[in-house]
Amino acid sequence: MKIRPLNDRVIVKRLEEERTSPGGIVIPDSAAEKPVRGEVVAAGNGKVLDNGQVRPLGVKAGDKVLFGKYAGTEVKVDGEEILVMREDDIIAILEG
Repeated sequence: MKIRPLNDRVIVKRLEEERTSPGGIVIPDSAAEKPVRGEVVAAGNGKVLDNGQVRPLGVKAGDKVLFGKYAGTEVKVDGEEILVMREDDIIAILEG
């Protein structure tokens, strides 16, 4: 199934976090926090401004991003969990 976000929304797939602490201790799934890094899978056309113009989004598919711990809405599509969030919920784009 294809999914296309509307307006200033983006679809983000969470990236897996390290399961080992810096000291070498393996962290079980029950104690691990949800990752706050992800990859943009799809992006909408842009934010509609008050004057009717559309401002394009600053992110695009393939960008690696940081977002808030409780940002977005979790949705399951074809057995895969994704996040639907507004562009404003994205804190930063990871480069390099």
